[in-house]
Amino acid sequence: MPIITLTTDFGEKDHFAGAVKGAIYSELSDVKIVDISHSVSPFNIPEAAYIIQNAYRSFPKGTIHIIGIDSEINEENKHVAIKLDDHYFICANNGIMSMICSEIAPEKIVEINIHDRIETSFPALDVFVKVACHIARGGTLDVIGKVINTIKPIKNIIPYINDEHTQIVGSVIYIDNYGNVISNIKKSFFEKVQQGRPFEISARNYTFKQIYSKYSDVVNFETAVEKRNDEGKKLVVFNSSNYLEIAVYKSNSQTSGSASTLLGLDILDAISVKFIND
Repeated sequence: MPIITLTTDFGEKDHFAGAVKGAIYSELSDVKIVDISHSVSPFNIPEAAYIIQNAYRSFPKGTIHIIGIDSEINEENKHVAIKLDDHYFICANNGIMSMICSEIAPEKIVEINIHDRIETSFPALDVFVKVACHIARGGTLDVIGKVINTIKPIKNIIPYINDEHTQIVGSVIYIDNYGNVISNIKKSFFEKVQQGRPFEISARNYTFKQIYSKYSDVVNFETAVEKRNDEGKKLVVFNSSNYLEIAVYKSNSQTSGSASTLLGLDILDAISVKFIND
């Protein structure tokens, strides 16, 4: 029996996440359900896209991923089921999947059309669960929807590059639990434009001229421990997902501060890279 994962903005207070799990178990009592996150900021599509992109690869092929973000159906927000990289994704066609689809072409996309058979005011509970359980039983996508060729793109997912290739302008797409600020600038894209040139990374009034390999690279380990004052240092790294990230070493939003709080950065704020020609 495949695994079914849940990524939502339901939070932990309300009954929604538990109700979805109960509905799945009512149909498939021996299925495995894994919570990726229920703490996505409400209706935050870039944040959800970042989370699911970086989580799904850790699961076995054939895993089914329910994404319950902004899933109320209307004329501009249809439901889709997508087979991609031997995984299945069930969500609203609101841009959530465009980050993954920009790197890996989907094998099949269907626009779900079983709504006339389901009385629903809670799509993730009703429609998405039915589709997930259908797939888990070995059912095909063609039975639950009509094939379409494209999905809705997400805004601000692709960083801008000027005609002279001297500047990249990206944006903040995610702020993690430590307050670290993740941009939409991937390492491969950065290096392709950079071509070995020196650079300046700017965010608000802060400028960085170095990218570290890991957070602790800001520490001079030759200095005696009692003389170090490294906590709270601002730095830039390519994180474990290979996105350009502005961080604070051993940050804590409640005490020393974080990249988000200290730099005043929020979702969709600009982060720019200027390349310096010799």
